[in-house]
Amino acid sequence: MIQPRVSPATYRKITIWALALLALIIVSGGAVRLTGSGLGCPDWPACDNDQLVAPLETHAMIEFINRLITGLVSAIVIATVLGSHWRKPRRADLVWLSWGLVAGVLAQIVLGGLVVLYELPPTLVIGHFLLSMVLLWNAAVLLWRASEDYERQREPRPRPHWLGNGVVALTSVVIVTGTIVTGAGPHSGDEDAERIDVAVRDVAQIHGTTVVALLVVLAGMVWWLRQRGAPERAQRWGRAVLGVALAQGLIGYVQYFTGVPVLLVGAHIAGAALLWIVTVFFWLNARGPLVRAEADIAQAVPA
Repeated sequence: MIQPRVSPATYRKITIWALALLALIIVSGGAVRLTGSGLGCPDWPACDNDQLVAPLETHAMIEFINRLITGLVSAIVIATVLGSHWRKPRRADLVWLSWGLVAGVLAQIVLGGLVVLYELPPTLVIGHFLLSMVLLWNAAVLLWRASEDYERQREPRPRPHWLGNGVVALTSVVIVTGTIVTGAGPHSGDEDAERIDVAVRDVAQIHGTTVVALLVVLAGMVWWLRQRGAPERAQRWGRAVLGVALAQGLIGYVQYFTGVPVLLVGAHIAGAALLWIVTVFFWLNARGPLVRAEADIAQAVPA
């Protein structure tokens, strides 16, 4: 039996699709909640009792489409696994990372079923979203390792810089506090769904404070990287994180003061996924020494 062969370039395209679809499922899941369609299909895995396909009703169709996108995600994840085994040359790190996506998607399916069966408790909904972020992390690392830039690096590959670790940690705090705001807010996925018993105003202020802290740190980081002559790839991704964070902060404050309209909340959910992706890529590219030697800096500065 002839085993299929997958080139590195083709496998990289597969990983791009995996990352894109995993981001899309976050947005479609947000659409389910924002339209109050969380229980549009009250059963799992069928939509309603033994009816697999949703009836022609708005909430049911929105939830059903979200489940179809889950099917596409499952298909592309299977493709990443098969591609990692068929890729020539085969690499163990890509195989393990692709199987990590399988584990994450299976956990998402189980958790998604529990969310529906227990009628959208906010703790499970938050867990579902945060698990999606873990999957995005896995997919971003898989894409980066499958890229030509990674292939050209020499061994041993440097470890992540402390600055990248700090940005990831602070961004994680921003995302987690944001999920608590959402869990206490009006967009629950169903009008009868349970909400977190805290004042939205209080948790929104905490979330806003973490956003401001992130923006200050990112602005200082971008300036520092430029002044110290950091590699262009690290500077580029640092600017990307700052730009997306600024846009997210703007959307967040506008939606808060305009009564959290659905479209802005949806944009904020998509922005959260994008912010996490660029943060992970900054972390991946912020490795080893990020500053030039003092002698090099002195030569670069005109007398």
